[in-house]
Amino acid sequence: QVGVVDGIEVYSTKISCKVTSRFAHNVVTTRAVNRADTAKEVSFDVELPKTAFITNFTLTIDGVTYPGNVKEKEVAKKQYEKAVSQGKTAGLVKASGRKLEKFTVSVNVAAGSKVTFELTYEELLKRHKGKYEMYLKVQPKQLVKHFEIEADIFEPQGISTLDAEASFITNDLLGSALTKSFSGKKGHVSFKPSLDQQRSCPTCTDSLLNGDFTITYDVNRESPANVQIVNGYFVHFFAPQGLPVVPKNVVFVIDVSGSMYGRKIQQTKDALLKILEDVKEDDYLNFILFSGDVTTWKDNLVQATPENIQEAREFVMNIHSQGMTNINDALLRGISMLNKAREENAVPERSTSIIIMLTDGDANVGESKPEKIQENVRNAIRGKFPLYNLGFGNNLNYNFLESMALENHGLARRIYEDSDANLQLQGFYEEVANPLLTSVEVEYPENAILDLTQNTYQHFYDGSEIVVAGRLVDKDLNNFKADRDYIFGNYIERLWAYLTIEQLLEKRKNAHGEEKENLTAQALDLSLKYHFVTPLTSMVVTKPEDNEDQTAIADKPGEGGHGEGRPELRGLPSGPQALGALKGSRPEVPGTSPFSDVPSVDGDPHFIIQVPEKEDAICFNIDEDPGTVLRLIQDPITGLTVNGQIIGDKRDSPDSKTSKTYFGKLGIANAQMDFQIEVTPEKITLQNGAAQSTFSWLDTVTVRKKNMVISFGDGVTFVVVLHQVWKKHPVHQDFLGFYVVDSHRMSTQTHGLLGQFFHPFEFKVSDVHPGSDPTKPDATMVVKNHRLTVTRGSQKDYGKDVSSGTKVTCWFVHNNGQGLIDGVHSDYIVPSLF
Repeated sequence: QVGVVDGIEVYSTKISCKVTSRFAHNVVTTRAVNRADTAKEVSFDVELPKTAFITNFTLTIDGVTYPGNVKEKEVAKKQYEKAVSQGKTAGLVKASGRKLEKFTVSVNVAAGSKVTFELTYEELLKRHKGKYEMYLKVQPKQLVKHFEIEADIFEPQGISTLDAEASFITNDLLGSALTKSFSGKKGHVSFKPSLDQQRSCPTCTDSLLNGDFTITYDVNRESPANVQIVNGYFVHFFAPQGLPVVPKNVVFVIDVSGSMYGRKIQQTKDALLKILEDVKEDDYLNFILFSGDVTTWKDNLVQATPENIQEAREFVMNIHSQGMTNINDALLRGISMLNKAREENAVPERSTSIIIMLTDGDANVGESKPEKIQENVRNAIRGKFPLYNLGFGNNLNYNFLESMALENHGLARRIYEDSDANLQLQGFYEEVANPLLTSVEVEYPENAILDLTQNTYQHFYDGSEIVVAGRLVDKDLNNFKADRDYIFGNYIERLWAYLTIEQLLEKRKNAHGEEKENLTAQALDLSLKYHFVTPLTSMVVTKPEDNEDQTAIADKPGEGGHGEGRPELRGLPSGPQALGALKGSRPEVPGTSPFSDVPSVDGDPHFIIQVPEKEDAICFNIDEDPGTVLRLIQDPITGLTVNGQIIGDKRDSPDSKTSKTYFGKLGIANAQMDFQIEVTPEKITLQNGAAQSTFSWLDTVTVRKKNMVISFGDGVTFVVVLHQVWKKHPVHQDFLGFYVVDSHRMSTQTHGLLGQFFHPFEFKVSDVHPGSDPTKPDATMVVKNHRLTVTRGSQKDYGKDVSSGTKVTCWFVHNNGQGLIDGVHSDYIVPSLF
């Protein structure tokens, strides 16, 4: 039977798009029936642009509709935690590729039953190189009887061009499946392939539809600006035509450190050579290369004369990679060069300056603290020109690059490590290559306007558009001549809300303290009011599952990067889809948890350093009084620190000669990301900027040990194990164990009692002989140029098996780890948890 895969027939998929004044409202509806004679899982995937906000989702099974509700993240999380505790969870949204994120939900459908999924999302289409682009991902994975994309576009200015194309099929093959037309203010696109047109070959049963379907259009621009008003809200589009290009002074600041070696540096050179072909003779330019030190092509900016361009080409061809990464000095050199050229009138008065930096890593030489680099750059630029930061690949702190660019009126872009990286670089340059206006401010009658979105821009670039929206004080005001035809109700109000939230979230990236709190509160308020899934809200979806409901959450993923965004906190084992719930749960099968060979601290502060290369382990103990705080990890590059506070037993136990101590509190912090996590046996507190959230360990009677996983983007992962003892135990109290997974992802400068062992180190053990305890032999260990007497012993490791632990045999280093740890143990005592 056509289109039945594993018993499930998807008989209809429709993507309906309505665009009014650049604001797109998209509804994706899929209907399926279970043709099998047993219940089956049916899943629904939609890839949508990262710039879009989901606004609604419903699931209808046998005529019963389950709606999605947009709630504040914390509230959603509580509902979700309850579901996690019953083992019923599903995370719904993940980042997918460069421009998209993927919404996935699956549901159990009884034999013969039908299910309908409907997802709605909205976005403001941005003008880019003279076109608005609507990008739809098409992948039905099977032949669908009724497959249709339908777009209705309404533009009060009138449509000047409209096109549609599919990446998976040539235009002549699209034939009768695609229709597109426009006249006056209305445009229409329909793509409706028959079953035969969907087949990948005339006799095949698999679908050809797999890829991008893109609709592009532009509007008439007889007048440079257009204003529309609906229900007291207005939007103003500004894109003047026919202006001369402002000459520009560009400094390219290029990372040539060792990690750029090979394809990356070659692609960068290809892109720069292509850019040099497009530089106009009125422009001025220079190149700054940085690794551990900084070199420049010329001492000052030079005009782009044919001779200079030829010389620049030769310079670019000879670039090669080596050494470290000194971002600070390179940027400051570029900024002072632009400032100097302006002060000495060495560049035309009517010209504008731009600095473009490309890097693939984090600063690790010279000034390497992100906040200090940001301060230096801000003080040097002083708002005079924009800084654009291009982050090549994933091994960098993208938040830092973005934050620094935004506070200097520019923006950051990620360049994906791929065969087309040179085209991505070139494409970015083309966007900023043609400034038509500088220092643009769009002014409005005073006292007539409220809640205005951003209305000052440092540059207006050819092919783009400035959009300002706001509210009118007098709802009947008609100074603005506007066309009142529109397709969906309050779209201008929603456009205003979308733009306002987007700009509040951008500002929030650089704010701190009270300012950050206010921006968060405003953006949250609007997200809830207009039902947008933004980084501050989640959509909670309840779906029927085996006679009871299951809760799932849709969250908006951030732009990744190592150790970025808010850390993900999750319980084990909840599979790859685990989301935001802090939980302890018991791994199904002992010994199958992913944590092996990880540095850890657990029990009576017993530090276990696994050395996988030698299939061996070293242990040591720190004897300190309860209340002492020890520095476990400090990584100056990622900004991560972990400290632990020691607790003792309630009282000395009668049969022990020494009192035992444990870790009772852990403090995990990242200064760059402005968050702190405090973990105690009672609760977990997360402080992010000024926002604070508290989670509780799951109360279960059966499991005395629970764990929690904290992971940072693609970076390091920490596991905290909670050891619970009987509440009325006369001596012992609850304590924590701490394990580090993927410790190699922390920088080589990481230090601390645990951190110093994250990167390979050498030791040799020889002369094994009987010790004072007949069951535990002694030996001689040579490590870090010290000769130590060590004893063979064993410790419990709860990283692999939370409930009963795994026995690890190790060489025990006496005297608080002396000779093994750098310095002495008291060097690691810090005054407080943070």
